[in-house]
Amino acid sequence: MAKKRPQTKATKPQLKNGAGATGVNEPVPVVGAREPCPCGSGRRYKACHGRAASHALTELVQRPFKGLPGECDWVALRELVPAATVELTLKDGLPEGVPSVTLATVLPMAWPALRRDDGSVLLGLQNDTPTGDLSRDLAATLQRALEAAPGTPVTTRGAAAEGVRLQDLLAADAAFEPTVHSGFEFWVPDSAEQASPEVAASLERANAAAIPTVKLAGVDAAYWCETPEKNHLRWVMPHPEERLLDALARLHAAGSSSLGEGTRLVGSFRAHGLVVPVWDLPSGMGAEECEKPAAEFAERLASALESDAPLTTEERRARGGLTNRQVTLG
Repeated sequence: MAKKRPQTKATKPQLKNGAGATGVNEPVPVVGAREPCPCGSGRRYKACHGRAASHALTELVQRPFKGLPGECDWVALRELVPAATVELTLKDGLPEGVPSVTLATVLPMAWPALRRDDGSVLLGLQNDTPTGDLSRDLAATLQRALEAAPGTPVTTRGAAAEGVRLQDLLAADAAFEPTVHSGFEFWVPDSAEQASPEVAASLERANAAAIPTVKLAGVDAAYWCETPEKNHLRWVMPHPEERLLDALARLHAAGSSSLGEGTRLVGSFRAHGLVVPVWDLPSGMGAEECEKPAAEFAERLASALESDAPLTTEERRARGGLTNRQVTLG
């Protein structure tokens, strides 16, 4: 039997700061993955402190936007809305030469971010990210964009395991007010004719694939969308999942979970730690026709959320149906 290596108390491995191509210092281990860990444990770095570092970069953060103003709308723009922008307010103000920072659902050629010729920054939200913490990845991309040369797109890079998050960079008291667009012309604010051939082609493809979407004005984070067969309302809600599902089950069992004649609560999905109920709507029911019934449903839901009574048999059956139709995104 092989002799066990002595286990010594682990300390943090030595790190050095290295500035990459973006000029942002990131912690880098001084040894390779297969070399002895600097902590002195006798194990390889990848099996010792390297394991913790790798886990920190891959562990999924269930609610990456928690604590940000408009968390529900962050989730909606990440998963539901084709074309939208939001002006972001940085906690420490805008750096010199950066007139504005704007969050965008998608950017040309799926760029993670873009520093425009005038110095303004666009940050893409719907890109794939290299780690399990979407907030940390977006913050790292934003920092690189703020330092990029004007007229430069920013490419994807991994975020440091202990890097800053959006919650560290954005003002906690600033409003988060999405503007939903019918297309992606905001990519080229002057004129689409001035876009490069690559951007023009990307713009044409994106516009062709965009589903018409409208944000309701009377309730928070509810988005109407139009599809060829029927319309839908998808509503991101901030309530704890178990309590929300109980409340939806109470309403469903009572026959009051719809938004009017021809509408139906068909289920929900999870996205970034929040629940998103979904209603089927008649094809003739537009966003404006959703406003009043959505506001009335919000009142019924608020009352149902206050109840702590055990679910009845019918309500448990309704809850089971909702749970069985639930899908997880993100």
